[in-house]
Amino acid sequence: MAFGFATTMRRVSEARIVAAAARRLAAALTAAPTPACPWIVDGARVGRGDASRLKRLARFADVFRVTGGALEFADRLRTPAQRTTALDTVARTLAAEHALSTWRDERYAVAPAAGAPPLLTLERAAARYFGIRTSAAHLNGVAIARAGPRLWFARRSAAKPIDPLLLDNLVGGGVAVGERPADALVREAWEEAGIAAAFAATATPAGALHIERAGPDGFQRETIFVYDLDLPEDFVPANRDGEVIEHRLVSMADAWQLIGNTAGPDVVTVDASVVALDWLDRRGEVPAGSSAAALLARVRMPPVDPE
Repeated sequence: MAFGFATTMRRVSEARIVAAAARRLAAALTAAPTPACPWIVDGARVGRGDASRLKRLARFADVFRVTGGALEFADRLRTPAQRTTALDTVARTLAAEHALSTWRDERYAVAPAAGAPPLLTLERAAARYFGIRTSAAHLNGVAIARAGPRLWFARRSAAKPIDPLLLDNLVGGGVAVGERPADALVREAWEEAGIAAAFAATATPAGALHIERAGPDGFQRETIFVYDLDLPEDFVPANRDGEVIEHRLVSMADAWQLIGNTAGPDVVTVDASVVALDWLDRRGEVPAGSSAAALLARVRMPPVDPE
């Protein structure tokens, strides 16, 4: 009887942890309560913003026009190069007004669909302000041990412009213009964890997750390409670029606890939490029919822009 009671209580506790993680992520990924104003280029919807950002951008009358609640380029800006140059001026003005996150000197492609020719390129710091679709590559670094697989997390430095000091996947970074997700992964794996390029290139692609949410810096609309890499039990990550200040290796049970945290020193970024949840599911750790399984089904679907 005592054994049965202990087993039941453990299952109840596990169910609560799973529900807490799903509840936290569902709240973070809830659609924005305010209507989104589309940004249209060459007839294609490429971004979105709220009414206050639309009003702010309307000041740049030589660059934009507002038609029917949508943002479009002025007629004179017809080529990708012209649009890119004009938008750089706008982005630098917004940055000087402290409306953007830290300037990166990295370019993102602005296109109607993944893989389509860019209609222009945009400074990374302005990506969420304009609500464009972006791509990132994240790696689940998995330590293979006799006691079972364990998952590496990395703590972001205090200098990071987004989510400073939060926990993150072992490796994660944006896919720049002209770059493939696999290329971004290899580059970031060395910079963030000291994983050699030849070894990082053996990581297994594990699908894509689609994040869509509103935040203080605009709309995040990102496709995360997920990779898994089995690491030797004695592997120790070594950050190279100063963007990570701590690495932590945890059990699957501890990973559940971390991604359910909503406060305290050990909160995991939303992106990394979803990537870790996906990994747990592929390890058979997400109960079928649970709220966590439902959330994963939603973020695994291809992104669809509302009309």
